[in-house]
Amino acid sequence: MPQYSVGEELANGITHGVGIVLAIAGLAVMTAFAALKGDVWHVVACSIFGATLILAYAASTLYHSISAARLKPMLRALDHSSIFLLIAGTYTPFMLVNLRGPWGWSLLVVIWSLALLGIVARLLLKGRLHGLVVGLYIAMGWAIVVAVQPMLQHVEPGGLMLLAAGGVSYTA
Repeated sequence: MPQYSVGEELANGITHGVGIVLAIAGLAVMTAFAALKGDVWHVVACSIFGATLILAYAASTLYHSISAARLKPMLRALDHSSIFLLIAGTYTPFMLVNLRGPWGWSLLVVIWSLALLGIVARLLLKGRLHGLVVGLYIAMGWAIVVAVQPMLQHVEPGGLMLLAAGGVSYTA
């Protein structure tokens, strides 16, 4: 398990705690706009994304803020597991709103299944084979390339650029 200095843990705890607050605000704004401008799919998609974002920041805040040695492995597993949920949650709006047909539903099932598989693997492996878990994060993130053609048809260029930039930044 990595060793962080007290200052690093404090900075991580504070910044991720701020992330929780911003994610809650973002969820409220997204769902309000979705309710006003979209349909039920928009509201559900935004709610799932926002919930997984809040969960990821909350798990990370707990991991970096609680120093009890006996809790650290469990909190780290929760933190890493929440990443799988966030990846799946990030896919959800694209699949439910933009690609809702066969591509969207199929990829949504695959991504959420991989997220659950990743969580189970992370919990059973207890930190061993960390490269496998990281590889699964990256594979999940880039799985969208199998649906590049439908994405080009249904997502605005600006959205595609942001999606690609996010993929590159998380991979780097």
